[in-house]
Amino acid sequence: MQCRKIHRRDFLKRIGAAAAATVLSGRLGFAQKKRPNFIVMIADDLAWNDVGCFGHPTIQTPNLDRMAGQGMRFTSAFLTTASCSPTRCSVITGRYPHSTGAGELHQPLPADQVTFPSLLKQDGYYTAAAGKWHLGNDAKQSFDKIYGGGPSGCEQWLTAMRERPVDTPFFLWLAAFDPHRGYQENTIETPHKPEDMVVPPFLPDVPQTRKDLALYCDEATRMDGFIGKVLDEVDRQGIAEDTFILFFSDNGRPFARCKTRLYDSGIKTPLMIQWKNKIKPGSICDSLVSVVDIAATMTQLADLPKFSTFEGVSFCSLLEDPQNEVRQYVFGEHNWHDYQAHERSVRSKDFLYIRNDFPHLPGTPPADAVRSITYQTMLKLRAEGRLDSDQHDCFIVPRPTEELYDVKRDPYSLHNLASDSAHARILETMRQVHADWARKTKDRIPANPTLDQFDRITGNRLRSG
Repeated sequence: MQCRKIHRRDFLKRIGAAAAATVLSGRLGFAQKKRPNFIVMIADDLAWNDVGCFGHPTIQTPNLDRMAGQGMRFTSAFLTTASCSPTRCSVITGRYPHSTGAGELHQPLPADQVTFPSLLKQDGYYTAAAGKWHLGNDAKQSFDKIYGGGPSGCEQWLTAMRERPVDTPFFLWLAAFDPHRGYQENTIETPHKPEDMVVPPFLPDVPQTRKDLALYCDEATRMDGFIGKVLDEVDRQGIAEDTFILFFSDNGRPFARCKTRLYDSGIKTPLMIQWKNKIKPGSICDSLVSVVDIAATMTQLADLPKFSTFEGVSFCSLLEDPQNEVRQYVFGEHNWHDYQAHERSVRSKDFLYIRNDFPHLPGTPPADAVRSITYQTMLKLRAEGRLDSDQHDCFIVPRPTEELYDVKRDPYSLHNLASDSAHARILETMRQVHADWARKTKDRIPANPTLDQFDRITGNRLRSG
């Protein structure tokens, strides 16, 4: 679908000056003299609970912890998919991955998709991106300037901040590579110790897993250092009161039953927002939010109307009062990411429902995770009969078509209640919510799904043809 571009002047002309004043004054009730700047910082493959302020007892994330202390931390924030580029395309368009035309890994965002940075740019904002670029060539038109950066992906973040035009509202998209695989030792000055790692029950607690997790945490700490530099630069430039800063991760850690999967270990994200004198320091919001809501939220804060293609809702009201509610459910999807897949999820505050349309396929993690020391160790332990029941998920064939979990009592989603008669009514409700969402967003099971491009045992690329 070709989407017509919109400008605030056109919007004002259409609805009339008086009505426009009413609409625009009805946005967030903060008293401010000018439209805010926006900084979005994105981690690559960081689990929601692998941050100190989200409960990890030993990971070194002092700057993310500082950001949460100076702003608002969201405990029920979710992605629309646990996959790198589809997440970014979803966020930047305010649409679900299957609606963007880029729902599978590495698919470029089509030219006819409207991005919220392009709307900001049209309305006088300076827009720049720095770090990992995973959106395709056409999306580059949404930005005035694009910087690179490696190996962390954060090396040009400060350059982008310092080279922006003065006295012009700005939007910065700062995307890390960290903590994406592959890992190297001595990434940071004080590496994490394997014995201090937190091993979830769905992974084997063996030395190989602990070493792998420690190297992963090292990269998270490297990224955290750059986040601290951004926060310091905002203060140095004296723009803290005018700058809305948002952090989230594009998916869970690159381990089995995490990245690409629709459990909280894959699709829940450590979202936090800082905005001096606009958001109460140290506040916590337990209300459900989705990253598909970011576009509607930021355009509202910029005094722009919600664009017609946005599928999310604004969560501006939560910034004033975190006790408010903006949605009952969040929705997720698992499309092709190295391997064929088609799963959908509905998450409420209390329950998670997953529908698997290809139950004949195992829940293999991404190819880089398959090649990891953790997964290769899991294969050996499985052959020796040494994996426990909670660690077999990624090998089960066939998989259940439906899964239902009480996430309050079962936070790791290990006990499927779909066949439990006591939860039949909840299961039917979640089925209907999913069906309504699929119909509304025109979601379909692909007739010719993308096939595996990597071996599910070795993680090596398959030969085409």
